[in-house]
Amino acid sequence: MGCVHGRCCSRYPTSSDGDSKDFRQIGAGKSKHLLTQRSLETISIPSRNFKLLYSVLTQRGYYPDQPDKENEDSFVIKTRLQGNPDIHFFGVFDGHGQFGAQCSNFVKNRLVEILANDPTLYDDPITAYNSAFSATNSELHDSEIDDTMSGTTAITVLIVGDTLYVANVGDSRAVMAVKRRNRIVAEDLSSDQTPFRKDEYERVKKCGARVLSVDQVEGLKDPNVQSWGDEESDGGDPPRLWVQDGMYPGTAFTRSVGDSTAEKIGVIAEPEVSVVQLTHDHVFFVVASDGVFEFLSSQVVVDMAARYGDPRDACSAIAGESYKLWLENENRTDDITILIVHIKDLINSGMDGTAVANKSVASPRQGKGSADVSMHTESEMYQSIRTDVSDTQGWRLAVLCEEYKTSKGLLLLSVWC
Repeated sequence: MGCVHGRCCSRYPTSSDGDSKDFRQIGAGKSKHLLTQRSLETISIPSRNFKLLYSVLTQRGYYPDQPDKENEDSFVIKTRLQGNPDIHFFGVFDGHGQFGAQCSNFVKNRLVEILANDPTLYDDPITAYNSAFSATNSELHDSEIDDTMSGTTAITVLIVGDTLYVANVGDSRAVMAVKRRNRIVAEDLSSDQTPFRKDEYERVKKCGARVLSVDQVEGLKDPNVQSWGDEESDGGDPPRLWVQDGMYPGTAFTRSVGDSTAEKIGVIAEPEVSVVQLTHDHVFFVVASDGVFEFLSSQVVVDMAARYGDPRDACSAIAGESYKLWLENENRTDDITILIVHIKDLINSGMDGTAVANKSVASPRQGKGSADVSMHTESEMYQSIRTDVSDTQGWRLAVLCEEYKTSKGLLLLSVWC
């Protein structure tokens, strides 16, 4: 959701460095529709004799007032850290503010580099994670990028053998799909760090932050009422962080990398880390920016992904549905990035699949959105997409390979087909 001065507040109007070179960012050019090349990658975990099958999609948002605005989301996939075939890294970074794209790309590069060079990584991943986030944050402050009012969230997954270490800073999310009897259940691996959380609210208040919604700042609502419901019911005008005597920075999250001004009122780069021992009940996990979860709950995302054996198709379906719901609810869309990793051939006794949190991780919840999702068959997914653009009709929006008309006109969504 970001900050008021960035791309994120609806009321105020580059991608991977990893080992997979076929991943390309989806982009809608000024005169033609560009489809992303499909790519599917496999990683073997030799010590536990199982595989990871994964794909990723990133979609630039639609900003009618800023047609040339670049995608501020980025991602990184780095396999065989330190040359070890048992250690792999996945991360999604959601930039915000005037220099959000630069912050996002800086952090995705440096965070994984610092982790890869930490000699304690294999034996003590949690300490390595905390050190890497702290060092990356300091380096961003000292870099040529102006991060006084810009920064990035980060949701990352480090795999060491059959153990997942999930580190979160901000309001992007990681979700695990777990087999429970005859259904697949979504279990959140991270907890969105926003003022909706009582512990985060109290922490930033102690650091001097004013916590108010935009309506409260503008005098439309009583600022003394320090209750905003939850993200599902009040996500449109969420509580934000402000300095005591100013109308900035207006961040809707309580942790980020960068944001040196917001750092003075409690916005920190310290990650919350959860640990999960993988078992045969774990089917796949999703790592995505909040552009995905604004109108889709964790369970809906998992339900959609479970309908597709190929994570490429799952990424396309979820991105398309997210984009459609943004346009039904707003006059723009957020940048959307989603990474899906299938867990194949894992056989162990392990634990029961429950997340073991080293720092507080909220119990599974329904997520920001609660919209019903219209599902599509595979035959619908593979219908041909119209890629021409008419000057008189504007962009054509293709959602899950079918036309979707909005009250804002005809737009174009790039999806895999």
